[in-house]
Amino acid sequence: QVQLVESGGGLVQPGGSLRLSCAASGSIFRLYAMGWYRQAPGKQRELVATIIRTGFTNYADSVKGRFTISRDNAKNMVYLQMNSLRPEDTAVYYCITASSLGATPSDWGQGTQVTVSS
Repeated sequence: QVQLVESGGGLVQPGGSLRLSCAASGSIFRLYAMGWYRQAPGKQRELVATIIRTGFTNYADSVKGRFTISRDNAKNMVYLQMNSLRPEDTAVYYCITASSLGATPSDWGQGTQVTVSS
């Protein structure tokens, strides 16, 4: 099993930026794909972005051009740089691992709250 711990959430004004971090430990051989999901109040969890070991990425259409996912394989870390934040980006953001891009996540972090509001 993999343990995932997120950090970096908070309150930001529309148009602002935040950087989320996720530290992974445990069965790191499972860290083929890592990424971020989010869940807004009253909505289902949705994919935000994922990245595999080679650096290939995919993004939800709603965040393309504004969010950037990256990872540091040596440190077992994944990051989400979020720019031009909008109120609709408000959600709990979860770090995940998966066996491949598009696969159902295998492991979940506890989540970090991101609130975009003036």
